[in-house]
Amino acid sequence: MNTNATAVAAAPVLEFSGVSKRFGGLEALAGIDLRVMPGEICSVIGPNGAGKTTLFNLASCLLKPTTGSVTFDGEDITSLPAHNLARRGLARTFQNLAVFKHETVIDNILTGMHSRLGTGIFGAAMFWGATRNAEIRAREAAEEIVEFLEIESIRELPVGTLSYGLQKRVELGRALAMQPKLLLLDEMVSGMNQEETEDIARFILDIREERNVTVMMIEHEMGIVMDISDHVCVLNFGRKIADGAPAIVSKDPAVIAAYLGQDVGETA
Repeated sequence: MNTNATAVAAAPVLEFSGVSKRFGGLEALAGIDLRVMPGEICSVIGPNGAGKTTLFNLASCLLKPTTGSVTFDGEDITSLPAHNLARRGLARTFQNLAVFKHETVIDNILTGMHSRLGTGIFGAAMFWGATRNAEIRAREAAEEIVEFLEIESIRELPVGTLSYGLQKRVELGRALAMQPKLLLLDEMVSGMNQEETEDIARFILDIREERNVTVMMIEHEMGIVMDISDHVCVLNFGRKIADGAPAIVSKDPAVIAAYLGQDVGETA
């Protein structure tokens, strides 16, 4: 057995080690240890104000922890500026839409390719050689994402004219255009109807299976959490109260008392 290969395979994609975050006198997170393993779908759940978005902001370097460290793909990213993460393979969607509403669907997705285009200023100005080839490859990749997300019929429409659910799908496409190893999804199905929610759940599974992307998501919709997650972390008042397989976490008395409050099969 190749023990080095086994060790590499078992290494987490994302790891929080003793992470705490204070905002003045408010302790938003306290001593969080969490490992997101390659190829899994990890959901972070908890009541409003539990610290979920703060955890995501630490993972994407929008905030720095007060104590502890964050490691991505084997590298300590605790002190990195946020803009350095895209090239390393971390992409994120946000709870509130962050699309360019006056631009077309395809142009929105192409903006996600920016971090992967390494051509110089002169080449970009003249649009020849490597720059032209990079642009062709970017457009081919963007078209593949359009097809993957089943939005071919709206590819030339301004995003602002689309339904909320389709705009969220475009935002997902832009994140995929960054060719991530890890995709952070912040309440992806919030505000969607049942059909749109089922579509997104299917796409998340396909992203993991077909594109080999690890997914970490904040989600309030317990149906999607229990159906597609491999691993669930539950936060309450900034502390981790459970961490494990969905079937085990959903039966944890502390989780039921703090968050679920009812059978997870019921409509929340």
